[in-house]
Amino acid sequence: MRTSPVAALPLPLASALEAHGFTSLMPVQTAVLDAALAGRDLRIASKTGSGKTVALGLVLARELAELRADDELDVRARRARPRALVVTPTRELAAQVAGELAWLLAAVDASVTTVTGGTNLRDERRALGKGATIVVGTPGRLRDHLGAGAIDASRVATVVLDEADQMLDLGFREDLEAILGETPETRHTHLVSATFSRDALALADEFQREPVSVDGTRPGGANDDIAHVAHLVRHDERNAALVNLLLLAPKERTLVFVRTRADASAVADGLASVGFAARPLSGELEQDERTRTLEAFRQGAVEILVATDVAARGLDVADVSRVIHADPPGDAEALTHRSGRTGRAGRKGTAIVLVPPAMRELVGRLYRHARIEPTWAPVPTQLEVERAADERFTREVGADSGEIDARFYALTDRLLGLREPRELVAALLARLDQGLPRARPVTPMMPPQAERRPAPGRRPPLSPAARARRDGAAPTSFTLFRITWGSQHGADARRLLAVVCRRGGIEGNQVGAIRVAEQWSTFQVGAEVAEEFGRAAAKPDPRAPRVRIERWLSPDERAPRRPRVPAPARAPRPDAPRPAAAGKAPGKRREPKQR
Repeated sequence: MRTSPVAALPLPLASALEAHGFTSLMPVQTAVLDAALAGRDLRIASKTGSGKTVALGLVLARELAELRADDELDVRARRARPRALVVTPTRELAAQVAGELAWLLAAVDASVTTVTGGTNLRDERRALGKGATIVVGTPGRLRDHLGAGAIDASRVATVVLDEADQMLDLGFREDLEAILGETPETRHTHLVSATFSRDALALADEFQREPVSVDGTRPGGANDDIAHVAHLVRHDERNAALVNLLLLAPKERTLVFVRTRADASAVADGLASVGFAARPLSGELEQDERTRTLEAFRQGAVEILVATDVAARGLDVADVSRVIHADPPGDAEALTHRSGRTGRAGRKGTAIVLVPPAMRELVGRLYRHARIEPTWAPVPTQLEVERAADERFTREVGADSGEIDARFYALTDRLLGLREPRELVAALLARLDQGLPRARPVTPMMPPQAERRPAPGRRPPLSPAARARRDGAAPTSFTLFRITWGSQHGADARRLLAVVCRRGGIEGNQVGAIRVAEQWSTFQVGAEVAEEFGRAAAKPDPRAPRVRIERWLSPDERAPRRPRVPAPARAPRPDAPRPAAAGKAPGKRREPKQR
């Protein structure tokens, strides 16, 4: 579906959108503007991060334009008489939705107020007493204000249930029915979500009138901007695997999901204790602390947020490049919504699931139900993480950093007078490495073999790779290769797998772990087909002539270094220590540790 230009909207809305960087509308936003939907109850479904909240704002703007806005406030009773109620499952989502609607609907003179649990009830009543066109809130708190008379729902023309399936999962059905029961039967009732469960649709059937489905993206389809990766990890090595994944791409904003509040605190504290900027986010935190934590995450002061499912629905933080499911989600909807915190608004992202061996079949079913085809790969090992760190450091140091202060040249000369260059560099590297998180030993576990679907018709003579696939033999050992294509060039695990298989004439079940760095990447190929693959992949590729594939040589296989010519002996300084006495063995010099 094509997007529409913002300029096609009424001037106030167009100006508000352009002020926030919109040049065109996303598919779901275009879909809700269809004139045939005016006056209908809607079920708005679109993938996470696709602009559903702004789409909702456009729907509300159209409906508010058809109403008189002269009774938002009962002056005598000092209570709000809103035209719309938006119900959300969590405080964070309520605040986020209210913030988006506020800047968009201010263009049509509509005011937005938020009411949520965990905040001061008296302050909320005072805010409601000033009037509100739209009230956004959590189910329990909205019901409290309706029962206390702080909100008069007699003039509500629209009720929106945002993430209704999660509200039902959290046990809010009674509250939702009570809220809907307080509003006029003539109201519109809209549902907004990435997915709709059976229970949510059953509730909607009770309260919606001839609803129309609005699909911004293919129903049930996976977000193409998210690369999905699954790692088999022993239960007792989960935290070690998590540390290695975080070190493989440091400084990336990452959301880690766990099952319980206790896990959120324990994992966040464990990461912080070894040097990561990590904090927990769960329902046990006070609202002020949750707000401060989220703001620190948005600003980049906190790079890793460890959260329970309280953050899975609707949380919109820019530039979350990775989601790691440290505990696998409970169902396909949770997998979709958790993973959807990355790959938002056209950005690329990666969603990783750490899978205990006992849960492999369960997680496989979740992927199938969510219509997601993940890349199964061994978790990064300690050696791989350290190699990636060394490569990254070499590239950063080798880059031109501009003019260097003369003070550092003078200090370099002083240090070179104290130690030999090789020892000096090693000592400086060891000093830099102190206090940084260290990679952990993990047990690489082979992923399940991919399903084989033989093509119909006659087949050509079988290559070694095809014979291995025919015999059903999963690789037992691998050969490591390097490709000059990294994340800065748009590479991700899914695209690399496709390129590797095309260039080398192999199938995905002959490829092991894929590691994506900034300028280059590495991948494993089954040892029994590695030689044939290397010959095929070394041929120039007309589609990408600058992308080269070569085998990654171990240090023992690389060309030996030239022997070092000792420097001429220098005369001893007057204050130098005396030589050891005759017959006394000199002390053995310790070699510096290699990084």
